[in-house]
Amino acid sequence: MSTLREIELREYGTAVVEGIRLGPADRAVCASERLAARLKVRELAGGRLEVTAGPCVGVVRLDACEIRILPKYLGGGLDVLRMLEYAAGRGLPPLDAARTVREGAPHLRDLVALLLTEECERLLSRGVRQDYVSAEDDLPAVRGRLLPDRQLLRHYGRLDRLACRFDEHETDIPDNRLCAAAIDLAARTARSPAVRARARRAAGSFARIAPTRLGDLRSALAGLDYHRHNNHYRSAHRWAALLLSGGGVADLLAPGPLASRAFLVDMNVLFEAFLTRLLREAATGTGLAVRDQARHRGVLYDERTERPYGEVRPDVLVTGTLDGEPLCRPVDVKYKLYDSRKLSPSDLYQAFLYAHTLARQPSGGLPTCVLIHPGSVSTTQENIAVRRWDGATSARVRSVSLHLPSVLGALGDAERASMLAKVWAAVLE
Repeated sequence: MSTLREIELREYGTAVVEGIRLGPADRAVCASERLAARLKVRELAGGRLEVTAGPCVGVVRLDACEIRILPKYLGGGLDVLRMLEYAAGRGLPPLDAARTVREGAPHLRDLVALLLTEECERLLSRGVRQDYVSAEDDLPAVRGRLLPDRQLLRHYGRLDRLACRFDEHETDIPDNRLCAAAIDLAARTARSPAVRARARRAAGSFARIAPTRLGDLRSALAGLDYHRHNNHYRSAHRWAALLLSGGGVADLLAPGPLASRAFLVDMNVLFEAFLTRLLREAATGTGLAVRDQARHRGVLYDERTERPYGEVRPDVLVTGTLDGEPLCRPVDVKYKLYDSRKLSPSDLYQAFLYAHTLARQPSGGLPTCVLIHPGSVSTTQENIAVRRWDGATSARVRSVSLHLPSVLGALGDAERASMLAKVWAAVLE
């Protein structure tokens, strides 16, 4: 593969480079709604290119250049993958990227391709799964079930050709087709020659095992049913879906070849999923429940008709009994740059609405909503309160900063319990 000029920038960052001109195909990709929502690419006078990244991490490969967006709050692509695996409920399998990728630091898409390749290699060494697939054919003897209507229409009066429906034990099943489609994409588009070579070997085997095309990705994923016979396919399918969708489930139905051009993980969605699972694990044994995206339609209503006007849906709601008294603590999750600037008024208004309408504090305490965002170790906690006209305080929003590298590091060692306790204490404080 030809060497492209690389543009590197961090999330929320902007880079201006000279000497890069986009062709018609590149302009079409950059103007697509799917990409423009995450990455802004603007051509300036004098052959300059301005690239502005949003809250996403990954790589976009154009004909004129390759744009790599690095995480702002994490060390690199492997940390993003650890967040993905933890949010999905599993631990990240061992990955020695340095052993395979010797061309410099691999970008996120190549790391996913490498993980997919390793999972597919494990499946091949173990022996891929076979299952019974229904088939119809004209046979010289009855096999399975005779189809009278088809026999009457096609072979009336003949006994040497019998229309039958039977089950064939095959490897060409959805479990293997998903792996075959993803590993073929990895073999064709991985930037690292070493990853591409490994993927090609696995892709050749899967092409023979499952030659039928996958079809619509979302339908294929919805049709998967995991049980004891195919549970070992879960990790391979997760990386396959991530690679085929271009980094996001929202892209699964979108047409066009963007998945092979762009691989961008939406950190807003990932941070919320990661934090929700973190709080669920921290709540284990406390008697409190952690609910995500709990809908409340009775909060906003039309006074004239008494009908609901809309719904209120906090990211997380911690409910239960604390010290013998009921507790309800809404938690708003924001993947924003609040370690370096004040909370935005819109986020404060939303959090105060949650505090006023949903929060319930033991012993008549002040209704509180916790707003959690990523930040540095030195970021200080903020408490913002609402004061009524008579001087009384009616609600509070507590801003809590989460240092993601420390949290990810503690998840894999003896500090796990201590870290979870600190996070839980910050939410309930």
